[in-house]
Parts: sequence; C-alpha cells; structure tokens
Amino acid sequence: MATHEFQTEVSQLLHLIIHSLYSHKEIFLRELVSNSSDALDKLKYLTMTDDSLKSLDFDPRVDIEFDDKAKTLTVRDTGIGMNEEDLVENLGTIARSGTKSFLGRLTGDTKKDSNLIGQFGVGFYSSFMVADRVEVTSRRAGEEKAWTWTSDGTGGFEISPGERESQGTTVVLHLNDEGNEYASRWQIESVIKKYSNHIAFPIYLHYEKVEYDDKGKEKDRTPTVDQVNSASALWKRSKSELTEEEYHEFYKTFGHDTEDPLHYIHTQAEGTLEYTTLFYIPGKAPFDLYQVDYRPGVKLYVKRVFITDDDKDLLPAYLRFVRGIIDSEDLPLNVSREILQQNRVLAKIKESSVKKILNELAKLANENEETYTAFIEQYNRPLKEGLYGDFANRESLMDLVRFKSTTADGWTSFEAYKERMLPDQKNIYYITGDNEEALRKSPLLEAYRKRDIEVLIMADEVDELIIPTLHTYKEVELKAVNRADAGEDLEKEADKKQGKELEPLVDRMKEMLGDRVKDVKVSVRLDDSPSCIVVDESDPTLKMQQMMKALGQVEMPDVKPILEINPDHRIVTAMQEMEDDDQFADAAFLLLDQALLVDGVPLKDAAAFVQRINRVMERGL
Repeated sequence: MATHEFQTEVSQLLHLIIHSLYSHKEIFLRELVSNSSDALDKLKYLTMTDDSLKSLDFDPRVDIEFDDKAKTLTVRDTGIGMNEEDLVENLGTIARSGTKSFLGRLTGDTKKDSNLIGQFGVGFYSSFMVADRVEVTSRRAGEEKAWTWTSDGTGGFEISPGERESQGTTVVLHLNDEGNEYASRWQIESVIKKYSNHIAFPIYLHYEKVEYDDKGKEKDRTPTVDQVNSASALWKRSKSELTEEEYHEFYKTFGHDTEDPLHYIHTQAEGTLEYTTLFYIPGKAPFDLYQVDYRPGVKLYVKRVFITDDDKDLLPAYLRFVRGIIDSEDLPLNVSREILQQNRVLAKIKESSVKKILNELAKLANENEETYTAFIEQYNRPLKEGLYGDFANRESLMDLVRFKSTTADGWTSFEAYKERMLPDQKNIYYITGDNEEALRKSPLLEAYRKRDIEVLIMADEVDELIIPTLHTYKEVELKAVNRADAGEDLEKEADKKQGKELEPLVDRMKEMLGDRVKDVKVSVRLDDSPSCIVVDESDPTLKMQQMMKALGQVEMPDVKPILEINPDHRIVTAMQEMEDDDQFADAAFLLLDQALLVDGVPLKDAAAFVQRINRVMERGL
C-alpha cells in the first residue's frame, strides 16, 4: 500500500467545494456519471481504432447501487479504466494551468465562490460533499492489474492492489450525514433524470422492489434492475421535441457548471455535409480564457462516437469560450489528429459553425439587449481578437463588438455611433488606452466635447493593437484622436491665423525641448488644458511602445511624441512674454511632462520634473 499527499491545490479545492457548493450537493452524482460516460466514450473509440482492443468484450454501461443500511452508494462503469499512475494523476493532482490564479480569485463569499467553482469544474472531488470516505477501484483496458484508491478527502490518499474482473472503474461512497438521503432509489432516479438522462450509454439502477399486502405490511423484496435514462444523444434529437430546461441541464452536465448557459445554438445540417452541432455560451467566462494553454470546450464526435475533446482547431481561438459538440456523419472513425488539422470536411463544418455562431449573436443583439449586454461584459475582448485574425468574418465582428462612449450610456456599437454622427461629420473618432476613467478625462477630448462630437472610449488593452488595423466601418474612416492628423478635422481659418502668430513661441519651444519631442504644434483640440501629446499617423502610440517593450521587443526605437499647446491658455500666453531662458525652459518641459503623465506615460527623469516644479513654486511664492 502506498500513501500519497494531495497536491496543495487539491486540498484547497476540496475545502472550498465542501464549504461553498453545499446548496448544489446533488451534482456529485452528475459528475460521477459524467466521468463514467467520458470513460466509456474513450474506450468505445479505441475498440474501433486500436487493434489491441478490437477483440475486447465491451458492453458499455453504468450501474448504480446503494445500501441504505451500510450507507454506501456505488457507481460502476465498463469504461477505459485507470492504472496506478492514472489514479495518482487524475485523483491526486489538478494538472490544469492557472489553478493557482483561479484559487486566488475566490472571495470567501459562498454564493460567488460556488459560481466560480462550478465554472472551474469540480468533477470527482464533489463526492466529498456527501461522503466521509471514497474508494475507487479501477482496471485499465488491456491491463491485468486493478488498483484501489482510498481517501477521506483531507490530507491525502492511499493506493493498493485491488480486484476487478474486467476493465472499468467502481466508485464507492461511504455516505456522511449530509449524503444519507442519496441511499434511496427515488433520490438517485430523480438526479439521474434531471442531469444525466441524455448520457448516450444505459444507466442501470439496482434496488429491491418491495411489495406490500392488503394491510400495508411488507410482503416481498425482489432484486430489480431498471434503466433510468433514455440513453440517446440529446444533440441528435429534434429541436422541436427538446425543452429549454433539457438544453440547460445537458449544458450543466456537459460543461460541469452550476448555472444556466447564457445562450445555446443547435444546428442539424443535411445535404452535401451531414453534421449536428450544439454550442453553448457560458454565463461566466471560463477561468482560463486568457491563458495560452486554455482548455478547449468543444468535443468532436463521428456518428455519435467520441473522438476528441482536446483539439483547439475545432473553432477559432477567439471563440474559445464556446462549449459544445460537433458530430459529423462524414468523417472516418479512425481520423487522426494530424488528418483532422487538414480535413476539408471539418474545415467546412468549422467555417459554417463560426458563421452560425456570429449570426446567432447578431440576432441576440437585435432581439435581447439585456442578454447581449451580459454577453459583452464577458466576451467583448475575445471578439475583438477575432477582428485581428478572422478577415472572412471581420464585417460581422465589427457589428458585434461594443465600446464605451463620451455621449452614450453603457455599451455602444459602430452602427449606433454612425447613426448619431453630426450632419457634417466625416469620421468615427476614438481614443485608446488602458483606463476608462483616465481616458474620459483626457485633454484630447476637450474640443470634441465642446463641438458635441462623440468619441468612442476603447480601454481594452487589445484595442491599441487591433482597432488601427480596421481603418473604416461601412466606408466611414476611423480616426484616433491621439493622432496628429485627427486635429485637422477641427481646424478653422481663425486657428490657422493664430498658429501663424505663435510660430516664434513654437520655434523657441522646439529648440528648448530638443530631441524630447518630434514636433511642437499649436493645438485646435484643447479647451481647458494647456498641453497634450499626440503621435504622427505612421508612428505607434506611446502606449503601444510600452506594450511592445513589455512583450520583449526591447530593440524597438523610441518614437518621439508631438507636443500640442493650447494657444488660449494663460500659461501659453504668459510664455510669450518670458525673456529668461531658464524660466522658459522650466515651463516648456513641465508642459511636456504633465501631458505625458496625463497620457499614462511614466517620466524618464522624475527627479528633474520635481526640481522644475519646486523652482516654479518658489518663483510663484
């Protein structure tokens, strides 16, 4: 017998599950049956494709037994099974990237944490909500030895040789006081019908049927075995015969979630290609949404035979939050991963599925603003990633993404902005950055606000990379207000005359600031602030430069900003009268440094900035 300690994350998760998911404790049975179904799926595939297992006596089924006197509940399957190494790997560790960061997001608020844990997927460990000891005996298909894993869900687990006549896994729960109610035929049957009716393999419940005489006294007990699920793949059933509740319950089992999905999309295609897809959008974004090694959420079946749940190419990366099933009638059963990546049938299904998902989202946006807003709160950023990589669907995605605005409440679209444009307005204006509140206070917006011109606030970090690549929306040019050329739209003849008058001041500032700036210009976009910085149309913004350096592109040359000054501000008009070069230099550098700070750019020489502030304060005092 070997004793093992749980991985630290397992211990933490066990504690949280037991204390946070109490109101959902019945899901333990859903999770165990789901695990059995996955094990049967995998073995079914191997018996068709692996020569060493084709002759295996395979009768796919799940059996559930209970003993109300011994207070035990047993879930047994004939699936692929596990050996000693598998038991340690699957039941002693959580080999999922981001587990630590996920655990760090938990708040201590039971209700909030239960939603998060459901989103993470609790699986087998939910058994410890209803059991104070769990025994798992398993034998891997094609191997002779069986092994037994035992734990009380606290510090660790033990593994010892076990006995099992054939491949598969048997889980025995020694029920605690909270779990006693599940040593009952009616309770088990109720949970199975609620959560697992769609499982594509038969689930048999073993119990004793009790007969009573006319006086109500027990007359006879007969050992009975009943199949308690329909054992038909839900996604293959007609949409017209399925209820919303059935769709939702299937999602909870399939997605290991405790909450209803935000939306579902069921497609049954016939014709040149025959396939079925059932896609779900979770109510909350998966915890690993922004991790490189995220876990894909779509399973591939061929003629209802499970093929893989680990292929990231079934949908494009920007739709990685989608959960669901693709079931093809045209792929070969022995299709390999290498073949999948180049398979024309699958490529066509993928192309059609993406269009269907985006069309459904567009329909949702038009018909149910509240639900679509909930979607945007979770998935706006991934959709924007699609703008960068999915050129075939860029127009659809441009209609789906949303932004904040200087004039509209909540989220708004490019289309809604276009409808609100002023009669003589030629461009859609936007400002990018990483802080919505700071962007709203940017001096770059002052003239636009004064002229009642709407500006879109783009505060996602991906906006800086993606939006400049779009150029236009339905033939209307997109212009960033922190680009030098955007100011040309606001310029009037009087501004040009004023610019001519200030040329001596501008030239003097250029000379004083030297290589700290690319240029100094008189601004037409400032109203209250004395200065701001912009960049040339062809140059990356200062924020973009920071991002590139953070990504390791340290060789990227520094692009100098253009300093714009407000000709009507008292500081600027006072500078025209300054004769002392030192005093003028302090004013010029402070106008530049404060503009950089407002734009969120850290100063290279903070000490020099402070010294100038102190000198100006001394003169003022």
